[in-house]
Amino acid sequence: MTADNQDVPASRATRAWIERVVVAKNLCPFAKRELEQDRVRFVTTQATDEEQLLHALHAELVLLDEQPEVETTLLIHPDVLQDFAAYNQFLNLADELLVEMDWEGVYQIASFHPRYQFGGTDQDDAENYSNRSPFPMLHLLREDRIELAIASYPDVAQIPVRNIALLRGIGEAQLKALLNDCSAQ
Repeated sequence: MTADNQDVPASRATRAWIERVVVAKNLCPFAKRELEQDRVRFVTTQATDEEQLLHALHAELVLLDEQPEVETTLLIHPDVLQDFAAYNQFLNLADELLVEMDWEGVYQIASFHPRYQFGGTDQDDAENYSNRSPFPMLHLLREDRIELAIASYPDVAQIPVRNIALLRGIGEAQLKALLNDCSAQ
């Protein structure tokens, strides 16, 4: 189930990143199956401010409610929240929307951004690339499906540990080049 705008440059770049980084490096062991089964919705919004993005987020959550065959949505927003600090603050509004609409515990929003930086890391630390994407985006996930995936996967707690070691082994320079290559799609 792909969105009508999957051929938009930001959606193409994001798909390339999912294929070449997330799946190829196995950063998320659950992503490959959903991508192969065409159950990932790639949506590039034309939002230019936070209010428009909140409306787009709401619309995608409604769509997920109405279309259970859509496993997940990648809501890509290239024209708003380029600054990581502002993006990070926006996540509070996104979580408030989940609470307001009584979707807390139904959906979860994972965060990805070109300048993603985990607390306690330096900007150039390789582990930040586990959440660095070509464009800012919100990954909308179904909580019940997350629970099923986790239940069937041995030692889920080791995924981030393995990812950090893998990304450090690849190195920041190569990861940056790979992200730039995906962004050029």
